[in-house]
Amino acid sequence: MKIAFFDTKPYDKPSFEKFGGVSGVEFKYFETKLNEDTVDLAGGFDGVCVFVNDTVNAAVIDRLNEMGISIVALRCAGFNNVDLKHAKGRVRLLRVPAYSPYAVAEHTMAMLLTSIRRIHKAYIRTRDFNFSLSGMTGFDLHGKTVGVIGTGRIGRVFIDICRGFGMRVLAYDKYRAEGLDNGDTVRYVELDELFRKSDIISLHCPLTEETYHIIDGASLEKCKRGVVILNTSRGALVDAEALLTGIKSRKVGAACLDVYEEESEFFFEDFSGHILEDDTLARLISMPNVIVSSHQAFLTEEALENIAETTVKNIVDIVKNGKCDNEILID
Repeated sequence: MKIAFFDTKPYDKPSFEKFGGVSGVEFKYFETKLNEDTVDLAGGFDGVCVFVNDTVNAAVIDRLNEMGISIVALRCAGFNNVDLKHAKGRVRLLRVPAYSPYAVAEHTMAMLLTSIRRIHKAYIRTRDFNFSLSGMTGFDLHGKTVGVIGTGRIGRVFIDICRGFGMRVLAYDKYRAEGLDNGDTVRYVELDELFRKSDIISLHCPLTEETYHIIDGASLEKCKRGVVILNTSRGALVDAEALLTGIKSRKVGAACLDVYEEESEFFFEDFSGHILEDDTLARLISMPNVIVSSHQAFLTEEALENIAETTVKNIVDIVKNGKCDNEILID
């Protein structure tokens, strides 16, 4: 069984070689992303393996069909880069619904602590032997209210971490997790209340038509002055221009972003020494109260192992059994 593996990075190969080798799945690694211009590289393979910034649109799906390829294995949880309507009946979409909720949730808290305790600034200062504490005052997390939008696996792990810091949690999800709301330290509320009462807002929901720009100018207007915005989920959950406006007006006290709505052209690549052509991203990075990491929240040894193991199992299940528990079923 031969699979064309797109958007390959060095850290992908060890785990996929390990699990592919024992399951009879051979991967051919391409550094380029899958799109209309590169889809022909998949010719002669049994399927393709793609990541978050690969393009699986109608044109790509049709070309895969023409080459007799019906398996699209996503090595990620999200699938907003796939034209689901066009995929129906043409390709079978497999995904990794959970690889390490701890990796993402812990990275979210790491970014929050780094931001509010100015750890990134302290690191730079002390390397220059500057031990001044001017401008380094942070605030306690204990007793603060965090609004968590999305209470799936990652959201619930993040809530557990926040509770360990003595924080109060306001949660929102279209589909509420049974037993999470204890009526005290964790309560489900509607979005308006979450926006009004939260000191910190963290996004852990999928990108859908309903959640697109869930953080925009209107929602920020409802928030407390100085609110901290965390996004380690999907870039387009946040209207980047509105966020930038909120930061400049001091409505937003800080932002920690592991994702960005136009990230596909930049994230995972080295642009040092180049002029960044995305003015919004450049301005966000230049802000002293903004931390941007390049979609690395998932990147732990445990998560990479889980991603590879699940992806390979998905492929084997669909080929040998004709079904897979992690297939994306399209209505």
